[in-house]
Amino acid sequence: MTALDYPYRFDGKGRTASTSDEEHVRDLIEQVLFTAPGERVNRPTFGSGLMQLVFAPASEELATATQFLVHGSLQQWLADVIQVEDVAIEIDDAKLTATVVYRLLRTQERRTERFERARA
Repeated sequence: MTALDYPYRFDGKGRTASTSDEEHVRDLIEQVLFTAPGERVNRPTFGSGLMQLVFAPASEELATATQFLVHGSLQQWLADVIQVEDVAIEIDDAKLTATVVYRLLRTQERRTERFERARA
């Protein structure tokens, strides 16, 4: 099965680009991670709020709280497609990196993905 690619774009033939199921799940995780609650009009609670925490003072407590927040958001929004096994958040000067270890429920394949965003 194929799904729409994220971010939305056109393929070489001028049609809507599609992607594999595995890449679509990765795209969904990225959307949950980097969407701020309140950003989507019809789903005001969608997202993790991860980017809002980037500017908070760094501490061990904040890192732990952020990992729980992200883990909970992924479970809330994607529990029907993945089982989240681990989340690690790293904030380094101008870059935020989230590493997510998860299992695809359909195939039971275990995957590890890294997502990065530069601080604005």
